[in-house]
Amino acid sequence: MQVRTVATTPFTDQKPGTSGLRKRVPAFKQPHYLENFVQSIFDTIKAPAGATLVLGGDGRYYNREAIQVILKMAAANGFGRVLVGKGGILSTPAASCVIRKYQTHGGIILSASHNPGGPDGDFGIKYNGGNGGPATEGVTEAIFARSKALAEYRTLDVADVALDELGETALGQMTVQVIDPVADYAELMESLFDFDAIRSLLSGGFRIKFDAMHAVTGPYAREILVNRLGAPADSVMNAVPLPDFGNGHPDPNLTYAHELVEIVYGKDAPDFGAASDGDGDRNMILGRGFFVNPSDSLALIAANAKLAPGYRQGLAGIARSMPTSEAADRVAEALGIPCYETPTGWKFFGNLMDAGKVTLCGEESFGTGSDHVREKDGLWAVLFWLNILAARRQSVEAIVREHWAKYGRNFYSRHDYEGIPTDAANGVMKLLKDSFASLTGAQFGHLQVKLCDDFGYTDPVDGSVSTGQGVRILFVDGSRIVFRLSGTGTEGATLRIYLESYEPDVGKHHLDAQEALATLIGIALQVSELKQRIGRDKPTVIT
Repeated sequence: MQVRTVATTPFTDQKPGTSGLRKRVPAFKQPHYLENFVQSIFDTIKAPAGATLVLGGDGRYYNREAIQVILKMAAANGFGRVLVGKGGILSTPAASCVIRKYQTHGGIILSASHNPGGPDGDFGIKYNGGNGGPATEGVTEAIFARSKALAEYRTLDVADVALDELGETALGQMTVQVIDPVADYAELMESLFDFDAIRSLLSGGFRIKFDAMHAVTGPYAREILVNRLGAPADSVMNAVPLPDFGNGHPDPNLTYAHELVEIVYGKDAPDFGAASDGDGDRNMILGRGFFVNPSDSLALIAANAKLAPGYRQGLAGIARSMPTSEAADRVAEALGIPCYETPTGWKFFGNLMDAGKVTLCGEESFGTGSDHVREKDGLWAVLFWLNILAARRQSVEAIVREHWAKYGRNFYSRHDYEGIPTDAANGVMKLLKDSFASLTGAQFGHLQVKLCDDFGYTDPVDGSVSTGQGVRILFVDGSRIVFRLSGTGTEGATLRIYLESYEPDVGKHHLDAQEALATLIGIALQVSELKQRIGRDKPTVIT
């Protein structure tokens, strides 16, 4: 079978962001666009001849077509075997699991995570290394550099590979092995959690509702929650993955998972609600009429970790992204273990986990995980909560309020302004950075600014330095405001404002977060001149 070398010219916009390259589907469907980026990956990672690659995605529009392109290019570039999920499906945490279990050279994951799908929606591609985690900044920069100099790519002129039946197919000198996308991941989950205790909880009248949002976790949730744990079949909703996610926005928050929210806050509500996103790496946790902030969820999992069999030996440490609340820091201090503050992006946690410095990690953007894989893991977090509930036999709300009483409550919220003009967003960030000197020491009512900075991070494992990770306004009393431009969108800019204030007084823990943070919200809008600069009266999403 002859390898065909195709002449091409570079694209200038193939710089990977926080989680790979994300563009609208029409951009990826341009002649040579996907092929150029894939060849840039292969040229950069320099896999040895005969190496094994993992491949799969979240099932969004263009997923199957892209997999066929990548398979033919992998064969032409000397790979010996590709493990691909049946139907092209493989959640991001499951892909990490498979990479690690079979010790492959790495994997290519096709996903735009929580972004909308469909013919005009978003598509994404990223490379994960042999540890199962996202490529380091050094690797992604090298891929981008290669993409700007690429003159040709290699492929095979062969028929497409059948993806809907398990088994092996020869593609030139390479073997394509279609695998069950759920089996290895489900086996790993069963090794970490007390499935017997969860089965007992669910058989005793405890009702759950999991919203797969017509995204990748539907098959995983049905196999684990229904088939293995015995939950009624209707405990999983929107369980069939669709290319356009049912014309929905597969982001598990109070705004976009509104169907689940209405159920959990309605009459005859279940005891526990949860949702996951497009590629299965994010989670939202709800009790009956009660929302668990993702920052609190990380802290609560850490505080109760020993209730799960896979974590009874204790935690080596905790890591959180800088914008995530300091609730986990308080648990780490009580446990006598370190807590690391990193930039946003799961790749920063990978070094810490590989070095054995942390066991749990999390981001306020509904991502939580541990060293069982090297990605955040939505269904893992759901199972951890069910394990805690099975052991403690209390409601979600009771467990959270007990935690606040012990550690204090970190009132916390994130305000997202989505799809704003990039120039306006950059203008806000420049204004803030230019105001550091005048803001430092400034008094806003009872709050005084202690310092302002643009967060930077020196990796304690490899010494790499990351700068420009978000503007922080830190107050004397420990309150803080963080401004950051998101790196996960494809159109315009998303400006995120994070607000946090610590409250040790149990008598005030009942307050609504927006009420408790009202003063900080006012300061954030004042110093950023946000309303004047972007013309918005309110955020797109509040979490």
